[in-house]
Amino acid sequence: MIDIKNLRVSVEDKEIIKKLNLQINSGEVHAIMGPNGSGKSTLSYALSGKDGYEARGEINYNGENILDLNTEERAQKGIFLAFQYPIEIPGVFTNNFLRTSINAVKKSKGEKEINAVEFLNLVKEKSQKLKIDKQMLSRPLNVGFSGGEKKRNEILQMSLLEPNFVILDETDSGLDIDALKVVSNGVNAMRSPKRSFLIITHYQRLLNYIKPDFVHVFAGGKIVQSGDWKLALELENEGYAKFLN
Repeated sequence: MIDIKNLRVSVEDKEIIKKLNLQINSGEVHAIMGPNGSGKSTLSYALSGKDGYEARGEINYNGENILDLNTEERAQKGIFLAFQYPIEIPGVFTNNFLRTSINAVKKSKGEKEINAVEFLNLVKEKSQKLKIDKQMLSRPLNVGFSGGEKKRNEILQMSLLEPNFVILDETDSGLDIDALKVVSNGVNAMRSPKRSFLIITHYQRLLNYIKPDFVHVFAGGKIVQSGDWKLALELENEGYAKFLN
């Protein structure tokens, strides 16, 4: 699925990610945990192709090095990033944004675009599972949304687009326990042998609900320790102090 080799990422000539190697196979859920400023979000932006992040090395996705592809091209290939702070887009209604996104992916695959009736039936089914008020879908994208609403909307996008590789960047940030459970259930419902996840988080609580196969400690722009889900419990109890030199 994803094979990262010798990845270096710089922002404004400052190197943030330092020679990172990481392999995520189909069906696996990996979690990256680390202190603030360690480069976790930089990694998510580099994988999704965000502008302003100069990447060198290899990001092999299903055997293809996608380093030179832009964000839209990576999304069309099935890479999805759920942002820590989803942006507000005044004037663009949520329903229209979602349908346009679905059809852009379908068009890139040579598939038939979804019509209005099909879309409304699909979004109704998906939004009910995430406890999203239908009135929210007729509002401008993320404008006036609470933190929980924004995160649920991100997971709704994920469930509609059905990507192959999902990056969750601090998805638990700003969520109360009820919203966290709803979002986690939405993610768990998407787990499959053909879909992989990279969960980026600072705290262990999200991993109580989305159990990863592997946990990696990120510090100083690189992975300094890896283990199974029990490593997250150790980090919760002991913190990151021993990794900060």
